[in-house]
Amino acid sequence: MAGDIGWLNSLPPEAAVQELLTCCASRQWAQKVAASRPYPDAASATAAAVAAVCELSWPDVEEALSAHPRIGDRAKAELSEREATWSRGEQSAAATADAAVLAELAAGNQAYEDRFGHVFLIRATGRSAEEILSELRKRLAHSVLDERIKVQSELADITRLRVRKLLGDT
Repeated sequence: MAGDIGWLNSLPPEAAVQELLTCCASRQWAQKVAASRPYPDAASATAAAVAAVCELSWPDVEEALSAHPRIGDRAKAELSEREATWSRGEQSAAATADAAVLAELAAGNQAYEDRFGHVFLIRATGRSAEEILSELRKRLAHSVLDERIKVQSELADITRLRVRKLLGDT
């Protein structure tokens, strides 16, 4: 069960990796964050987690993306209950959008995946479905390089939120 920084620091290495994978599904990331323990406090762990996302190679980012459902879709069956719950909460605004917005999100998701080859990733927490759709439309015009930079930034934001949740620092 998740807890405070003492809990994370006390876990055996592989158990820490497994817990951290619920925050970001890159094994490289989870191993790096776990290996950097002990952390003096939750803020230090969160900062290290964000820095480690920013250092990931693109294949490692793609591994992390594989755990994220499309905006408006249900969490993937292979996710842990914690990840599925977090994903539902993060996407709650999209889940309650009207049918027209959901249809536009679905079409936009497909156009995005056709263009970039991976799921559209955005920190959905605190954003309405309309805001997410607007951002999706803007990002479809990005170059591949610019979009990779944006995806890594969004992954860092999501990871920051999830590490804070894992450590009860919300």
